[in-house]
Amino acid sequence: MIKLKPFEKLGGADHGWLKAKHHFSFAEYYDPKNVSHGALRVWNDDEIAPNTGFPPHPHANMEIITYVREGAITHQDSLGNKGRTEAGDVQVMSAGSGIRHSEYNLEPTLTRIFQIWIQPTTQGGQPTWGSKPFPKADRSGKLVTIASGLPGDADALPIRADARVLATTLKAGESAEYEAGKARNLYLVPAAGRVEVNGVRVNARDGAAISDETKVTIKALEDSELVLVDAA
Repeated sequence: MIKLKPFEKLGGADHGWLKAKHHFSFAEYYDPKNVSHGALRVWNDDEIAPNTGFPPHPHANMEIITYVREGAITHQDSLGNKGRTEAGDVQVMSAGSGIRHSEYNLEPTLTRIFQIWIQPTTQGGQPTWGSKPFPKADRSGKLVTIASGLPGDADALPIRADARVLATTLKAGESAEYEAGKARNLYLVPAAGRVEVNGVRVNARDGAAISDETKVTIKALEDSELVLVDAA
């Protein structure tokens, strides 16, 4: 089963410096029928104006993955971590028992990110942060795991969740396949381009909630970039 969530129908907020679209209930947008998809709790499509961003604020017991689509995001946290993650790169923060962090766009241009929150398998623990480049050329034509709490994904950024996050770029006409167990919850969003997922058309920034599909075939209708979450 594939449930399509068109971008124009997503909840959202416009704070001036931040334009956000929420694939699931978040902040002032609340829909009791749209709280999560399995362990996937948040998928925010954020556009952050130059020289603005999220001031220091706390999190606990959540795995937070930031996929940078355009521009760059600069991270700082209460553990002393600092880092700049640019387009093509990914950062992961395991909030664990509690952490304060800020995320700023210190660039002269707009930054666009996907902010993905996944519920952890265990509560508490030492908070961690990490960032890693995943060049688009290395994931051209194939799905590459960029963050994972599952066995066998040693090259991915680690998360404390029964989940993995994958990304790919596909040229028009190319296809990629992913096999998952029936009990898994998949969620796919094209950052750019249009694709067909098991025959269902998904446009740029639409969400596709996939359940009870053991095999997913993604066909690019035009040059595309997409992110896929496989969660319990």
